[in-house]
Amino acid sequence: MKKNHSNDEYIKMTRFLASVVILIALTAVFALIWFQINAEIEVMPFAKKGHYLIIALYFALQYIFSRTYGAFRIGYYKAWDIILSQTLATMIVDVLMYAIMSLIARKLLPILPMINLFVLQLGITIIWTMSATLVYKRIYPPRRLVVVYHDRSAADLVRKMSVRDDKYHICEAIDLDRGFKEVCKCILAYDGAVIYDLPSSERNDLLKFCYVNDKRAYVTPKISDIFIRGGENIHLFDTPLLLCRNSGLTFEERFFKRLIDVVVSIVGLIFAALPMLITAIAIKAYDGGPVFFRQERVTKDGKVFKIIKFRSMKVDADEERGEAYSAMKDDDRITPVGKVIRSFRLDEFPQFLNVLKGDMSVVGPRPEMLENVRDYTEELPEFNFRHKVKAGLTGYAQIFGKYNTTAYDKLKLDLYYIENYSIRVDIRLILMTIKVLFMRESTEGFDET
Repeated sequence: MKKNHSNDEYIKMTRFLASVVILIALTAVFALIWFQINAEIEVMPFAKKGHYLIIALYFALQYIFSRTYGAFRIGYYKAWDIILSQTLATMIVDVLMYAIMSLIARKLLPILPMINLFVLQLGITIIWTMSATLVYKRIYPPRRLVVVYHDRSAADLVRKMSVRDDKYHICEAIDLDRGFKEVCKCILAYDGAVIYDLPSSERNDLLKFCYVNDKRAYVTPKISDIFIRGGENIHLFDTPLLLCRNSGLTFEERFFKRLIDVVVSIVGLIFAALPMLITAIAIKAYDGGPVFFRQERVTKDGKVFKIIKFRSMKVDADEERGEAYSAMKDDDRITPVGKVIRSFRLDEFPQFLNVLKGDMSVVGPRPEMLENVRDYTEELPEFNFRHKVKAGLTGYAQIFGKYNTTAYDKLKLDLYYIENYSIRVDIRLILMTIKVLFMRESTEGFDET
């Protein structure tokens, strides 16, 4: 076991050193700009300790936001994803520091030095990301894996994992029907196994085999696994117990979640006022139809409410088919204006009104159409489990999934959020939503089959 353990430690060390380098580099550039501004604008006569405090504050904020966006996870995310994450983190920190510096100076400081700072930091970020990613790939080649499946074909999972050929090399797929011994023999030939939707008994046996033989095991979780993982440890006896409450959020969690909903939705409506006005004018000018689109959706405890969105489709688009249905890829119902506002998620902004009203939360499972809930529930009776909490404007499935992610995978992502809920998770997902706005793949429609 020592070989794989030390390899993991080297990976952690590599990422740690890379994160230290970028933090020091970005902070050093800020320090230069800070001293330049302080020298030119003689309104902040700080002693040395004051300067160090400002620089330390920048370092701390940069660390917090970079970590939140996953900007240090070299080798885990693609280079473009790292650049986007670090750029967003740096942009937010620079804006915050500009506001703090202006408050200290008691006036708005010149913006040009901060723009120069951001441009320099962007260049540093790109160079650092490409260099660190190249070094990581040279040191740590992709892991050679075998996929173990049974009744369900693993082709879709293999396709998804093959997209990240820098991390995973799927060498073989083997059916459990070939026998347990044959499967174990196959696993020993590779770095690890992907255990895909196996019966619990066989899956547990394979996990134990991988544990004994120091082989990595990547497991697609069942819904019951998510409940257990979100359980609370009970240490009242000498026998370990996990408590699965299965009751949604506690009173305290609901109270603070509602408080965040009200604050974020009010702030969101204020900052989005101008984009919303421009969007409304564009929709009205295009075809003269209604600006808003209202549709019945499902939220907590199966309650039905009317969601408010900017209209992105033709007027009465669903009448041609006779019922509402989700947008498809290259859907001809979407107007030219609709394509633009959907790509930037501008059509979602009016839902802040639903949040203020209390029908929705800022973070939670996305509210599905009645038709989708009916169809999904027929195939997956567990789909109603996601109604333990209010529907959300953004959520775990929106951040870590795609618009065309399967209903079963969306369900598992939503249940993971519910079972592992905390205020910290909500805040992180709200911040991560900003990043998702720049990722085109998250706004794609379903492929019609």
